[in-house]
Amino acid sequence: MTLHRDTVARRIDVEAHRLLVAGPEGNEQLIGYDKLVIGTGALPARPPIEGLELDGVHLLHSMGDTFELVRTLEERSPGSALIVGAGYIGLEMAEALSARGLSVTQMEQLPEVLPTVDHELGSLVHAELERQGIEVLTGTAVESIRRSDIGGLRVEAVGATGSAVTRSIDMVLVVVGVHPDSELAAEAGATLGARGAIAVDRQMRTSLPDVLAAGDCVVTHHRLLGASYLPLGTTAHKQGRIAGENALGGTREFAGSLGTQVVKIFDQAAARTGLRDHEAVAAGFDPLTVESEADDHKAYYPGSHRIRMRITGDRATGRLLGLQLFGHRDAEIAKRIDVAATAIFHGMTVDALSDLDLSYTPPLGSPWDALQQAAQAWAGSL
Repeated sequence: MTLHRDTVARRIDVEAHRLLVAGPEGNEQLIGYDKLVIGTGALPARPPIEGLELDGVHLLHSMGDTFELVRTLEERSPGSALIVGAGYIGLEMAEALSARGLSVTQMEQLPEVLPTVDHELGSLVHAELERQGIEVLTGTAVESIRRSDIGGLRVEAVGATGSAVTRSIDMVLVVVGVHPDSELAAEAGATLGARGAIAVDRQMRTSLPDVLAAGDCVVTHHRLLGASYLPLGTTAHKQGRIAGENALGGTREFAGSLGTQVVKIFDQAAARTGLRDHEAVAAGFDPLTVESEADDHKAYYPGSHRIRMRITGDRATGRLLGLQLFGHRDAEIAKRIDVAATAIFHGMTVDALSDLDLSYTPPLGSPWDALQQAAQAWAGSL
């Protein structure tokens, strides 16, 4: 059955196997089901900032939010923008708005941008943003957004030292993360898990009979951490396929996530997979993280780039636990992180990376790939 795109699910009657929905004109109807798949996704986090409702302030998450943002850009031609948050979406928006000619300020409450990687690599992302003309203020918490006397917006924040920080700006984007939209399932009695997400097993089945769920509204089964909340598009696609197949009688299971991510920052890219030190400790490992550098291909061939790497392994077993990369966008950062993700997925040791039969030609690589050099640096640090 296909419903109007403005139709909203109101309530699940588990015992009767019926879903109450409301149409675009407010009319309600009950729809029977044999199997129900919930994919309500996530909602943008609303930080305690005064003035989020003001015209010209955008919480960016859905396509509708994007259309509103484009409307502001096209109808008002703002000359400046302030982005609250410096995670993946915040960084991408900084580049996108800068490319449109806007003067961009980025404020991040945490000590460094891109907090999903270690500070050492986050600082490299920070430097690239500033090199591209982005004003970056870390350790800065936005408290209020007000309408200024001249018609723009005035952002008031507190800096890392406790000092007041103010900026007069034309437009504000707030991108500080998401939380699962699990209300529909919770009201029907579904068990919730990490961060209030819907608890599901590996077949994406909830605690409710004949109800499955997938995507950013559910917990993520992490291969190293167990049940967690890690909303990613790649994960949502895999979970959705499994939920759909199992709703039709299948028994496929979600193999688990490693949180593999990559982001482009102007001419550079940063990526991670697996665990960082503090995450590995929390999971019961004895981690060692070693930082190293290597060329993406033979340095004597023109156009080579250095890659900064932080590789994490377990001291006791040598098991590969995680990898973080930063380098030029042409240095195959995304594909190299995929190699590491594959190795972690299959439980390989750090040392075993050196045994992989990886391709080599001077314009594209080295006899020892950069990842293998990182693995050898880790082994040499034990």
